[in-house]
Amino acid sequence: MTAPRPTTLQQLRDSGWQSKTVKHELRDNFLAALKENRPLFPGIVGYENTVAPEISIAVLAGHDMLFLGEKGQAKSRLMRALVNFLDEYVPYLDIPGSPVHEDPTLPITRAGKELLRNTPPEQVPVAWWHRKERYAERLAPGTKFADVIGEIDPAKLAMGTSMAAEDALHFGLIPRMHRGIFAMNEVPELDELIQVGLFNILEERDVQIRGYPIQFDLDVLVLFSANPTTFNRSGKVIPQLKDRIGSLIQTHYPKERALGIEIMEQEAGLDAGGEFPVVVPYFMKEIVEQISVSARKSKYVDHASGVSARFSIANYRTMVASARHRGVRLGEAPAVPRISDLGHLPTSALGKLELDLMGSHQMSERQVLESIVADAIRVVFDEYVDKHGLDEIATAFGKGVKIEVGDMLPSAEYAKRLKRVPKAWEKAFEVNAGATDAVRASCAEFVLAGLYATDQISRGTHHGHITYET
Repeated sequence: MTAPRPTTLQQLRDSGWQSKTVKHELRDNFLAALKENRPLFPGIVGYENTVAPEISIAVLAGHDMLFLGEKGQAKSRLMRALVNFLDEYVPYLDIPGSPVHEDPTLPITRAGKELLRNTPPEQVPVAWWHRKERYAERLAPGTKFADVIGEIDPAKLAMGTSMAAEDALHFGLIPRMHRGIFAMNEVPELDELIQVGLFNILEERDVQIRGYPIQFDLDVLVLFSANPTTFNRSGKVIPQLKDRIGSLIQTHYPKERALGIEIMEQEAGLDAGGEFPVVVPYFMKEIVEQISVSARKSKYVDHASGVSARFSIANYRTMVASARHRGVRLGEAPAVPRISDLGHLPTSALGKLELDLMGSHQMSERQVLESIVADAIRVVFDEYVDKHGLDEIATAFGKGVKIEVGDMLPSAEYAKRLKRVPKAWEKAFEVNAGATDAVRASCAEFVLAGLYATDQISRGTHHGHITYET
């Protein structure tokens, strides 16, 4: 059983507790994690040899940090993960109504200093602050100076408090995060006045509100995030603020498709079992992740904005949901996703792509998405299917064969319909010689979609039904 935590300053002193700055605290706990070889950023995949070492160095150097990367590169998650390297609890002066969690031995406010000066240590109350409460973040658009720094409180002035007194001030998020971590997302979108306030905090660790200087010795780790394009654009971030940020951490999208799939599955958090199970063939996972990869390379998509990992996650959930819907309606268990399930991707994909206005001026977002999906299918199809025999399949379709498929077609129907093109059925078994009708149906659709994507056959769609022909 753990001993009760001290509740007075005297008990705290007797316990041997030592005051540390936030950065000192982070450094000590980070070093302990490194020594014990503990995972530093559990759940964050693909950064072990790139981003994680840079964060480690920045923490050990005691730097404020800027996380620079495109959307969906886990910048916010990395910043929030630093909370895990704080002490589980830290003591603070339990002063009713105080906006600041004061170090019991080094108070920074007038009220805290007076309490220590006028009260015996055994009567100074101490409470404990959990590390999860020692983190705050703010999104820059719409943020005002009062939100993050502070403002004169008119209610206190009306009550007779002098405008020159510390008590007349209402403090924003950063002063309230004294002895904690504050993160500002998308810093280039901040008003210049707020940037100057942040510069002052990074440089002097004090607060200036309406020209009233408060000599607070603020103890706070300040983190920033930004998109490289806007951060590097002249005039978006004042040079003085850039100069005071200690370390720049450059994030990136997964270097390999397999890593992207791992992230996608982890973050989707889908239960594949249960009463209505879903089994996803690996090639279908590859197609969903390749859609994001192809979008990031597409000339129709704005590369400066990027394509978030959330794009893959949302599309993966939609594909699985479509398969599960079919499984329940048709009584197929387990359900297996097919290419026709990707027909529902506009519901989860539209609005998530920033189009390049120069490259896509003749195309709608839906048309751009269709082009990207076709490219993703082609890439994966080329990896899975041997070119030998494809000409024979195209020739069979050239004789007038039509194959209609769809997301609500029973899996057993595929074998019957592909009897007219036996070579296509054989190619489906090349992809995955699955033992169930549902897996075979998924492979068959993959082959048909691949033939279309490589311009071997043509395709028509109507109300969820897809017809492949010449």
